[in-house]
Amino acid sequence: MTRQVGGGAARTSPAVDAEHLSALDAGLAASRTLSDALAIDHTILFRNVFPDSDAALRAEVAEAQQLGILKRMTRIGAALATRCDSGEIEDMAVHPSDTVRGWACFLIAAQPSATPVVVLDRLRRFADDEHFAVREWVWMAARPVLVTDLDASIDMLAAWTGDPSERVRRFASEALRPRGVWAAHIAALKKQPERGEPILYPLRDDPSRYVQDSVANWINDAAKTRPDWAVELCDRWGAASDDAATARIITRALRSLARSSAG
Repeated sequence: MTRQVGGGAARTSPAVDAEHLSALDAGLAASRTLSDALAIDHTILFRNVFPDSDAALRAEVAEAQQLGILKRMTRIGAALATRCDSGEIEDMAVHPSDTVRGWACFLIAAQPSATPVVVLDRLRRFADDEHFAVREWVWMAARPVLVTDLDASIDMLAAWTGDPSERVRRFASEALRPRGVWAAHIAALKKQPERGEPILYPLRDDPSRYVQDSVANWINDAAKTRPDWAVELCDRWGAASDDAATARIITRALRSLARSSAG
């Protein structure tokens, strides 16, 4: 099966069989892998989800299809932000397609009323979504809004670190990673990663590996510009605790520095 991905050349996706890809494009199935998610033609999916949409909106989606995946999702969300009512947004939020639920995340983040408080309130359900792709889309969607008031966002996310759901706790760490994957870097946290400690500290001994990996990646991100901070933080945590979760986080958090020293 051949598909156009981003603005590059057509790509063959042998792992995505034709029947499943047809169901993905129809909005009748969820993606099983990242390859699935990247193979979806958003123009086809959009027509199936919004059969009565106007030509101008369809043209915007067609233009978005030519972009890289994050810009594509952002563009579609922005196009829908002023066109969907609350009922339509709710329909998207519970849609069987994880991509459509992803559109809803970007739509909510693109609304004129979007502030860190509003966005976190409206996106929490997506942070706890059962599907891995939605849980990635939601932090990518929220991130540009959260950085507009970094201190307030950190305070609110710190409160999420006590949530019973490991998915929500993971979002709390992942959303403001200094060098988030596929996302714009956060210069303030690359320079002053200590500002993120109210989020990181409560998660230093989290029992979930899903959360541990995110915390370690956060520190590893910051270690590339502030190795002094990363080492000091990990030394402090290690001295205060012999918890296996903390030890695992420390090892993973310092992996880039360890490779640099070995080299």
